[in-house]
Amino acid sequence: MIQRKTMEELGRLSLEEIQDSEKHPVLVILDDVRSMHNVGSVFRTCDAFAVSALYLCGYTPAPPHRDIHKTALGATETVKWKNFDTTIDAINDARQDGYKILAVEQAHNSIMLHELKWENEKIALVFGNEVTGVNDEVLKSVDGCIEIPQWGAKHSLNISVSVGVVLWEIIKPNR
Repeated sequence: MIQRKTMEELGRLSLEEIQDSEKHPVLVILDDVRSMHNVGSVFRTCDAFAVSALYLCGYTPAPPHRDIHKTALGATETVKWKNFDTTIDAINDARQDGYKILAVEQAHNSIMLHELKWENEKIALVFGNEVTGVNDEVLKSVDGCIEIPQWGAKHSLNISVSVGVVLWEIIKPNR
């Protein structure tokens, strides 16, 4: 019979321990994401992959809000986050800290996600609006784009799913 692991067996860190723990040199930047449920899910995913921070930009909702907390399940307390008036401001902040900026977007000359060579250097990933994607002005300011290969009719994923797919592919062990 298969049994679920206990919290002790999973080695979960306390709030204080997670805040002081080493993070991956990855920033997630949300460019005008409108859904609070998506924002909460992204918080949770950023916690799971121990990213350095989450930047919420433009009209992307920010905590505290009950709908964000509903899906974040406490991750708003474990993930460092900042709010920016514009995504360009967030990109400039990340660039000043030495991050390479990549948008996750279906664009000409994008690198397919599985072909991205990441060597644990500082990288900021910009994810766009649920309907319109990454803003055109933002695309002009990034260092490049990565694309998630897709084969279905819609050729799009929910923003929170995209964040999970990209972070897993970049951070997974034994890359």
